[in-house]
Amino acid sequence: MNVHHKMDEADRRNRLDDMAQGVLSTPMDRPEGPLKVSGTAPYAHEAQPEGMLHGCFVRAPRLGQVTSMNADKALAMEGVHTVLHADKLLRNPCQGTANEAPVQGVRDVHYVGQPIALAVADSFEAARAAAQAVTFEITDADRNPVTPQDYETPEDKQSAQGDLDKAMRDAAVTVDQTYSTPPHNSAAMEPHASIAQWDGDRLTLRGAYQMLKYNRNELADSLGIDPKKLRILSPYVGGGFGSKLGIAQEAVGAALAARELGRPVGIAMTRQQVFEATMRRSETRQRIRLAADAEGRLSGIGHDAWVSNLPDETFSEPVTQATPFTYRGAHRHIGHHIARVSRTCAGSVRAPGEAVGITCFEIAMDELAHAAGIDPVELRKRNIPEEDPTTGKPYSSNMLAKALDAGAQTFGWDATCPAPGSRREGEWLIGQGMASAVRVNILMGSKARVTLDPDGSAVVETDMTDIGTGSYAILTQLTAEMLGLRPDQVDVRLGDTDNPPASGSGGSWGASSAGSSVFLACQGIRSRIAEQLGTSEEQLTLKDGQAIADNRSTPLGDLLNEPLESLGEIEAGDTSDKVRQATWGAYFCEVAVNSVTGETRVRRLHGTFAAGRILNPKTARSQCLGGMTFGIGMALTEELIHDPRDGHIVNRDFAEYHLPVNADVPQITVDLLEERDPWSNPMQVKGIGELGICGAAGAVVNAIHNATGVRVRDLPATLDKVLAGLD
Repeated sequence: MNVHHKMDEADRRNRLDDMAQGVLSTPMDRPEGPLKVSGTAPYAHEAQPEGMLHGCFVRAPRLGQVTSMNADKALAMEGVHTVLHADKLLRNPCQGTANEAPVQGVRDVHYVGQPIALAVADSFEAARAAAQAVTFEITDADRNPVTPQDYETPEDKQSAQGDLDKAMRDAAVTVDQTYSTPPHNSAAMEPHASIAQWDGDRLTLRGAYQMLKYNRNELADSLGIDPKKLRILSPYVGGGFGSKLGIAQEAVGAALAARELGRPVGIAMTRQQVFEATMRRSETRQRIRLAADAEGRLSGIGHDAWVSNLPDETFSEPVTQATPFTYRGAHRHIGHHIARVSRTCAGSVRAPGEAVGITCFEIAMDELAHAAGIDPVELRKRNIPEEDPTTGKPYSSNMLAKALDAGAQTFGWDATCPAPGSRREGEWLIGQGMASAVRVNILMGSKARVTLDPDGSAVVETDMTDIGTGSYAILTQLTAEMLGLRPDQVDVRLGDTDNPPASGSGGSWGASSAGSSVFLACQGIRSRIAEQLGTSEEQLTLKDGQAIADNRSTPLGDLLNEPLESLGEIEAGDTSDKVRQATWGAYFCEVAVNSVTGETRVRRLHGTFAAGRILNPKTARSQCLGGMTFGIGMALTEELIHDPRDGHIVNRDFAEYHLPVNADVPQITVDLLEERDPWSNPMQVKGIGELGICGAAGAVVNAIHNATGVRVRDLPATLDKVLAGLD
């Protein structure tokens, strides 16, 4: 049977609270965990078919137009099969949910490091040597400056209400500052990799991708084939963080080469190629204006953002995404400006928009609190609106005040706010800082099939992916809870486009969307069982393999002569138009800053978060830990550096792109608040994957100011910037 549900109204049935198995919302281990830690889970480049060839891209060393190419030396090398310079090769990956091919054709070089050809050989080493042996001529072509100068200002990305300039003039306390964040790389552990194999006119691609229902259409469109003749397998993904949302160059290159040569072809990008040729987060420049009365109540908010991307790309970093609804203020201005530059393509990196926008806004809020002489926690609480101040919509829920209070209590926040630079331990200056967390909540269409067998086992099938976030775990728990089974009786099969199309992993919508489709499929099975027992689904209890109704208990196996199959489908409806949906949280941080060297050490970092029903507190907490670690990196170390002469990335590997390591990260603590939001989906679940990063860096930077009196507005807060402000 099919069970379809469209979220047009709040779903207050709260059926999950009535289940009896007791598996859901427990910290169950990941069922696939043993495979991953033992090295037996096959990732994209590890299931290599017999006779597979290896590909390596030829890299463009400068901007311009490729006018000629000579591959004779490469083709003469032992083991080299071909050098492709095809018009169907991709300039850059697809943006998330693009659902169609990105810009194709590589003769025009729009950024240094752009793949312009593909060498294929018997081994990776031979392919790499062949790629390096290819010679070519690149003539100068008109290119926009690599340093942003001129900006587009799309009309649909600007908004204003009231008179912000007057609010600034009349305010008792104001902030008007410019902040900047550098480009970031997703830096997933697994590089982009694909293996393509043709069987006649049918293609199977094993790849590292996050959103398979879109990826299939993107790859098919790039190749000019029917999507029905394409299967993508992505059962295990070694991290994505947005970098694997859309089909990238290696998938199309492998498919083209495999079709030409009649043999499987695999491409695993080198770390340098991943940094250069996939996706970066755009740098941002943000002007933030705040106007408040003497009690710190906001009357005006202004947030202008300047970002960049390649020509012909529709995505631009949505820096101000949460600004319209987080805090009060009758007079408001939002500005968004885009430069077209010759740099690696900009796209989604974990928590696009809020990751950088909330970070800078929360630094500005700290500046306002300091100027007004008000506790930063109290300042934020005074400015939590009763409804969306931009649209007048009610909130589906607003847990910010509770997160602020609970977080402050757990952390031991000192509301007296000692003066900056007043606490010292030897040569170390000690400070505390905090910030709010907020992230939009999104529901995406998703399908799943659940089959209950007479032996009491269940199979879940969907093309949902697990990028390390815990999809296998929560879908196992959800099915076991709904059908009254042990987790080991549930087999979850993910990452295969032959399965029903899911939402995919991204936007923090995976658990709520894919989970809702599994929930609905299980509801269909429960309804069939209830019908057999002559009762309603609401009166049916499934527990430990028993169906219990009207005080009678019947083994499930006795009720099933054949497998019961149900397809669940969730669809986004009008709820997102009727209410403002978001997830909420608060960060509290303590740092020590060396007064001699300017080095910052994060000593304590705590986060309190509210994201609806928590399906698995262990995997949810893990996501928050990862997001807060991202925040430490944003605050202190992470920045892609572009050479201003031609835009090439200087630090294109893990040796020079400084991710936080164990020594940089303290024992982070996380609390998850109890919440149910009936407007989100039938499970009353919200996304949590990205919430943990949205503002975390702001708490660290604010703590640095409290420790030293130095206000760093150009992130990251490296020691040279801190030292420059120390006496």
